[in-house]
Amino acid sequence: QVQLVESGGGLVQPGGSLRISCAASGIVFRLYTMGWYRQAPGKQRELVAAITSGGSTNYADSVKGRFTISRDSAKNTVYLQMNSLKPEDTAVYYCNAALPGSSWFSGYWGQGTQVTVSS
Repeated sequence: QVQLVESGGGLVQPGGSLRISCAASGIVFRLYTMGWYRQAPGKQRELVAAITSGGSTNYADSVKGRFTISRDSAKNTVYLQMNSLKPEDTAVYYCNAALPGSSWFSGYWGQGTQVTVSS
């Protein structure tokens, strides 16, 4: 049974930082491309960042230079370090695991963690 469990979301002020985590089980973690997606109210889910099994990364233009995705294969965990947060970063953030060659938005999903950026 595949499980992706996100944690670390919360309320942060504009300009602040937050790190969210996703612990994976039930998959051979080292084989999967891990991604973070987000969905704001009234908007479509969008890709935020992804990291391949080899460590290559991909970021949405809106978060480049502010967010960093990383993975720890010893802990089967993927992280998203978010700095210089803006109100428009407010969304539910979802962890995703997909095999190489899969299309975006496919694979396994976590339940999501809320990130709210507000003063």
